[in-house]
Amino acid sequence: MSRMNRTERPYDVVLFGATGFVGTLTARYLAAHAPEGLRWAIAGRDERRLRALRERLPGGEPVGVLRADVSDPASVRALARQARVVATTVGPYVTYGEELVAACADSGTDCLDLTGEPEFVDLVYVRHDTRARETGARLVHACGFDSVPHDLGVYFTVRQLPEGVPLSVDGFVRAHGTISGGTLASALGQVAHPLRMRAAARERARHEPRLLNRRVSAPLGAPRYAGEVGAWALPLPTIDAQIVARSARALARYGPDFRYRHYAAVRHLPVAVGSVAALGALAAAAQLPPARRLLTARLRPGEGPSAERRARSWFSVRFVGEGGGRRVYTEVAGGDPGYDETAKMFAEAALSLALDDLPDTAGQVTTAVALGDALIDRLRRAGVTFRTAVGG
Repeated sequence: MSRMNRTERPYDVVLFGATGFVGTLTARYLAAHAPEGLRWAIAGRDERRLRALRERLPGGEPVGVLRADVSDPASVRALARQARVVATTVGPYVTYGEELVAACADSGTDCLDLTGEPEFVDLVYVRHDTRARETGARLVHACGFDSVPHDLGVYFTVRQLPEGVPLSVDGFVRAHGTISGGTLASALGQVAHPLRMRAAARERARHEPRLLNRRVSAPLGAPRYAGEVGAWALPLPTIDAQIVARSARALARYGPDFRYRHYAAVRHLPVAVGSVAALGALAAAAQLPPARRLLTARLRPGEGPSAERRARSWFSVRFVGEGGGRRVYTEVAGGDPGYDETAKMFAEAALSLALDDLPDTAGQVTTAVALGDALIDRLRRAGVTFRTAVGG
């Protein structure tokens, strides 16, 4: 099924899970920034809440309302057949996401999400990548703060370095903001089931074709003082480095031998030590169901901070890239990472899939591979900084 066969569908973009906290922010962003003539709809399981949301959107009347529930597979399949692009906020994705991905892969519908769950991404690759390639569907995960700034930031950095030589990039994340309830639930779920996550990764490795004459690695690294950014660097075991490595596997521009390391940048040593201890305690608590329930009850999916608090939040990811005798410093920076900027990145990625002239890709692909320069241009126009400073 070619993408041209999908132009007659009723909607260009459908936002599934629109009445949740991040879903509502994304709907507001689309209502404010979607170009004239975009055919889009909001979707979820509660039609009354969807219609109430539409009434609060600027110019909301032309926005469609679709009822779909992940517990009703027929409704999810019907949703996928009505759209060219479906953007879903319904997580944790390992619990609620696969039915929609399967429907999109089967219908040739582009699907994007906000997952930071490695297990889910690996399961989708094993079970649905082949079918998506057959139908032309693009399955694009991690389209929020996980992992757009990191994936596109490394892509942006690599393009400042020489071609055809071994390259290395280190990413250093600094952020001030509140983690979302959905992100917390997903993270706790993954930490609580490490054996299941490793099993999914091994199954993916058995299906994934091997690289020929190229090498890509994303080692966890070790804590160190990083003089290049003036901070203590703590290795971040998030999905971001995995996404970057998959972009590097797919794009020869990353060179014959590419390495990426992903860190949190912490200015002061006592804070760094405390952060490591806190993460260890959180991981230990996640193993105990009562403790996990207590943690998730403090910040439930669908809840989030006030607009005033979000306005004080920010993020900065600095990259140090080296190769061919050249070193380059770059930065991706913006506002509130967990909510406002995530909604912006998510909405712009959906618009890019629906409207932009993009590389010819299909199957499970990353933002760098599927959207690349087009999404960087969109995010720059939307106020996200991508900058280069050779030599620091």
